[in-house]
Amino acid sequence: MNDSRRSIDAIDRALLRALSTNARMSGAALASTVGVAESTVALRMRRLQDDGYITGFRADIDVAALGATVQALISIKLVKHVRAEVDAFRRAAPTWPGVLALFHMGGADDYLLHVASRGAPELRDFVLTYLAGHPAVAHTETNLIFEHVPGRGLEELLG
Repeated sequence: MNDSRRSIDAIDRALLRALSTNARMSGAALASTVGVAESTVALRMRRLQDDGYITGFRADIDVAALGATVQALISIKLVKHVRAEVDAFRRAAPTWPGVLALFHMGGADDYLLHVASRGAPELRDFVLTYLAGHPAVAHTETNLIFEHVPGRGLEELLG
């Protein structure tokens, strides 16, 4: 997070809103959508990236289409909260096969791991190989994802 961020105005918000819908929009299409010159779009996009409002561009990929038909959220409690062990777990977990995201949590659980697998046996093997035997992990709880429905929270933040 960039502490020296400049505040954004309605044009910046409109650019972010358009990009959240289609990150592949051309500069010309963004300029037309937002109602400013293409050169203005280029300058503002660079500033939004430099200030950390835009952290990257990526495609939403359907992991089921790639054969990962089972997704799960795995709640993880650590044995203890020693900085070195927490940092080691945080570095290792995102590199494990099938890990889509790792969330550091406050509350009853320490981490939430989003994983994808090609079936229940592969998910079981993941839990046994990477979590059950990890020295920092005290407890896990696996919750299967039946459906993912994106929320509208970003729209509300962009006004």
